[in-house]
Amino acid sequence: MVILYNSSLQKATFFLTGFQGLEEFHGWISIPFCSIYLIVILGNLTILHVIRTDATLHEPMYYFLAMLALTDLGLCLSTLPTVLGIFWFDAREIGIPACFTQLFFIHTLSLVESSVLLSMSFDRYVAICNPLRYSTILTPRRIVKMGLSSVLRSALLILPLPFLLKRFHYCRSHVLAHAYCLHLEIMKLACSSIIVNHIYGLFVVACTVGVDSLLIFLSYTLILHAVLGKASRQERLRALNTCISHICAVLLFYIPMIGLSLVHRFGEHLPRIVHLLMSYVYLLVPPLMNPIVYSIKTKQIRQRIIKKFEFIK
Repeated sequence: MVILYNSSLQKATFFLTGFQGLEEFHGWISIPFCSIYLIVILGNLTILHVIRTDATLHEPMYYFLAMLALTDLGLCLSTLPTVLGIFWFDAREIGIPACFTQLFFIHTLSLVESSVLLSMSFDRYVAICNPLRYSTILTPRRIVKMGLSSVLRSALLILPLPFLLKRFHYCRSHVLAHAYCLHLEIMKLACSSIIVNHIYGLFVVACTVGVDSLLIFLSYTLILHAVLGKASRQERLRALNTCISHICAVLLFYIPMIGLSLVHRFGEHLPRIVHLLMSYVYLLVPPLMNPIVYSIKTKQIRQRIIKKFEFIK
């Protein structure tokens, strides 16, 4: 399916792709995707509701968890319309303005999640390495500033991408490989040089995800050093236990991201279905698993959720 670029940007379109060759099974494929989206929405809304309604959870650790849940919810909702639109209605066409808007939210929220994970690692560092000053360092005002700075940093860095893409002429096939819009994929469809987009994309990744991951690693190096210095084994285990949920969230975010990058760069010989599944894993697994991990591994969250269900019954 090839179309020529229209001089009016508003009339130009891209075509999204589901599971090629399995179009007749899209109705069945939509069932697990619907289930995942439903669990993501219910799980993150439950976390937000529990933290909002329980005054005992109005602490820095849970405020950051609420930010993570909001980010995961936004990331899920940014892909839901186009993914389910393809599976249910074969709605493959998307206007370039709508595509660029979706691209902006997907990439921005991904960077916000990285920033929130960094903030959560700082929270664990202060709680374990400097517990006496925990409440004075992580004040509500400072937490709000950290949250706003995460959003502003991510949005300002991603904002140029739609404008960099807008200047291109797309005279090649307008068919995208996924059911949603991504910067790396769209820029490859351009007829002119994309070196500026490549350089800027690498710059954004390096100064956000790259820096965040290094600082998270540094914080846990300091945490481990402080934990090993504790006198009793019980104190060491108690301190490490408070980090398990966050470590799981970090792994759930960075492992799929690294895997997707490796597949894109070195997996050209792999079947297309592998690229497709890795992209869905990257976007859907963290929002799906984070509420489950925190519900299971965080005692306070688990107890409050159980109480809510008992109250409903």
